[in-house]
Amino acid sequence: MLSVKQLNQYYGAAHTLRGVSLSLEKGQCLALLGRNGVGKTTLLKCLMGVLPVAGGEVYFDDVDITRMKPHERARAGIAYVPQGREIFARLTVEENLRMGMAVKPGRHASAIRQDVFALFPVLKDMLHRRGGDLSGGQQQQLAIARALLADPKLIFFDEPTEGIQPSIIKDIERVIRLLRERGDMAILLCEQYFDFAHALADKFIVLSRGEVVAAGAHAQMAGDDVKRHLAV
Repeated sequence: MLSVKQLNQYYGAAHTLRGVSLSLEKGQCLALLGRNGVGKTTLLKCLMGVLPVAGGEVYFDDVDITRMKPHERARAGIAYVPQGREIFARLTVEENLRMGMAVKPGRHASAIRQDVFALFPVLKDMLHRRGGDLSGGQQQQLAIARALLADPKLIFFDEPTEGIQPSIIKDIERVIRLLRERGDMAILLCEQYFDFAHALADKFIVLSRGEVVAAGAHAQMAGDDVKRHLAV
C-alpha cells in the first residue's frame, strides 16, 4: 500500500529527514513515534505532498507518487488528519464534512454517509454550528470524519491525542481500532505517547533527529526500549 525508500528532506541547511524508509500494508496500523521536533510531522507532510522531498521515493499502490501534488494524492486515496486539526473555523460542521467529499468528482451533492455519524454521533447534532465554536475534542472528531468522507485507502493521523480530553481520546482510540479491524485501509499513526500507539499499532518506527533509530513488529518492540527515545 505504501512504500517509502530513503527519503531525505532539508529545511535550509538543516537535514530534517535522513534516509527514512518504511512500508505499510492494507489492514495494518504503523505507529510513527518520537519526541517533538524529530521530524514526524515533516515526514507526514512529505508523504502528503505538502512539502517537497530532496531525495528518495514514495510509492502508493505500486505507483510512484514522489512528485505528485497533494490534491492528486487525495484523489488517489490518501487522507490526512493534520496536527492541530485545521478545520475551517467559519464553515459549519456540515460544510467542513462536505470539504472531505469534494476530492471525489460528483460527490459534492451527495448525502453525508451515516456511518460517519455512527462513529461520531455528536457531529450529527452540530451540523449547523460553526467549526470554530466546537471544543478541541469535537474539532478533532470533525477532522477525522472529514478525512473518512474522502473514502481513503490510506490515512495519516498526526498527533490525534494532542490537547484532547481523556474521554475523547478513548473515542478516537475506538474509531482507529475499528478502522484497522475493518481491514480495508492502511493507517499511519504519528504519536509521542507510547501507550496510545501500543494499543493500536501492528508495528512501530521510532524517529530521532530525522532518522529511524528503531523499528519492528508489535511483539518485537519492548516498551522501555521505545520510551527512552520519547522521554524529554
